[in-house]
Amino acid sequence: MSRNGSSGKVFAQNRKARHDFTIEETYEAGIQLTGPEVKSIREGRANLKESYARVRDGEVFLLGAHVSPYENAAHREQLPTRERKLLLHKREIARLTGKSQEDGKTLIPLRLYERNGNIKLEIAVASRKNQYDKRRDIAKKTAQREIERAMKERLRS
Repeated sequence: MSRNGSSGKVFAQNRKARHDFTIEETYEAGIQLTGPEVKSIREGRANLKESYARVRDGEVFLLGAHVSPYENAAHREQLPTRERKLLLHKREIARLTGKSQEDGKTLIPLRLYERNGNIKLEIAVASRKNQYDKRRDIAKKTAQREIERAMKERLRS
């Protein structure tokens, strides 16, 4: 179901997501934004930490994402952490609804980026990692780095 491909500039990433969660599926979603929010995001003033997505009444919403108010906007009120509707196909929403209702599954945003002039959000169906899983992943990465370093040294000599 995931539609990954070439994407443009990345405006925000949820770096801790891959550390704290096991990613099962990813989806690309459009995001309903106001004009000043788009300008603020393009300036890189968005933050996905502590944010998540919820399915409600057949629609998906992004909650907890912070988009700083755009300074040059008209005096219209801008709420930095308002909930924003995500734009997905009906069958994707149906699939996300089923997946998010499974025990221990949650919808988390991974990155906010531009594709063909539109701002997109990559969301994932994920389950929280246990502490020992995190330690195992760190050990694997360290071991892989050591192997690569040893191979590099062998090639030099």
